[in-house]
Amino acid sequence: QVQLVESGGGLVQAGGSLRLSCAASGGTFSSYSMGYFRQASGKEREFVAGISRYGGNTRYADSVKGRFTISRDNAKNTVALQMNSLKPEDTAVYYCAAGLVVLPTVEAQRYAYWGQGTQVTVSS
Repeated sequence: QVQLVESGGGLVQAGGSLRLSCAASGGTFSSYSMGYFRQASGKEREFVAGISRYGGNTRYADSVKGRFTISRDNAKNTVALQMNSLKPEDTAVYYCAAGLVVLPTVEAQRYAYWGQGTQVTVSS
């Protein structure tokens, strides 16, 4: 059983930056590809970014490419999402997730473990 604890959300003005972190425990971290998803109020959960087990492959939603960067530190059992040039439409609850897949996938059902979520609010 893997537990994921997220941190780093908050309120930021448009154009600003935030860094989300997710700490994992209870499993072999390097066995899991990691992903970040987000869910805005009244909308479905959507894939944001993902990273493979050893960090060699990353994947991003078109809406965040060039602005967000996902990274992981297997020695510290952490994954991070650096978010730059934030826009009001990035406002959502952000979730990290762990999946026993070789490559990051956009399919939420492939991720077995989820964090509690952290709110990101971008004001205009």
